[in-house]
Amino acid sequence: MPTVSTPVRGQRLPRRERRAQLLDAARDVFVAQGYHSAAMDDIADKAGVSKPVLYQHFPGKLELYLALLDASADALVAAIQEALESTTDNKQRVAATVAAYFDFVADPGGAFRLIFESDLTNEAAVRERVQRTDDACATLVSRVIAEDTGLTEAEAKLLAAALAGMAQTAARTWLRGEEPLSQDDAVRLINILGWRGISGIPLSHPPA
Repeated sequence: MPTVSTPVRGQRLPRRERRAQLLDAARDVFVAQGYHSAAMDDIADKAGVSKPVLYQHFPGKLELYLALLDASADALVAAIQEALESTTDNKQRVAATVAAYFDFVADPGGAFRLIFESDLTNEAAVRERVQRTDDACATLVSRVIAEDTGLTEAEAKLLAAALAGMAQTAARTWLRGEEPLSQDDAVRLINILGWRGISGIPLSHPPA
């Protein structure tokens, strides 16, 4: 997610810019402290605004968190869609999808933690959004699989969920790894594993 510069306290911004700036500040606080430890005071201070200004845009901490979660989820889904649409070569599609997950996890803003490592999964609205994000990414991948194979929709969705889950779990493991391993090398390894698995599914209409 792009970083929005923090304006001088009291500076007036258009509503859209102010909202983006507040979400940017909230992301930093929620990622650093977690939902339960973060306070609206912390977010207002980080954004350089008063609490009344913050409450003008978001009526409470949960609403702010959910708005941030939605923005982060939209960014991930858009990245996966862009990766799949970047080529018609299926091997490259797998590589691009794996790379998209690693790029998302490697982003210094840490937005991935809101989706994959939230401390608020006991909240139904959060669980629903996380599940919806997983489903949206898997659905995008499953459509490509179903187009090129004779698999049913359910079979394609299961394979897609496995591929997506492998990519995001591997990316998170790589990020917190103690042994040095470049992002490119990590992506290459997971791509080899993913492609060797998915390429074993027979095509219903192989290229001429």
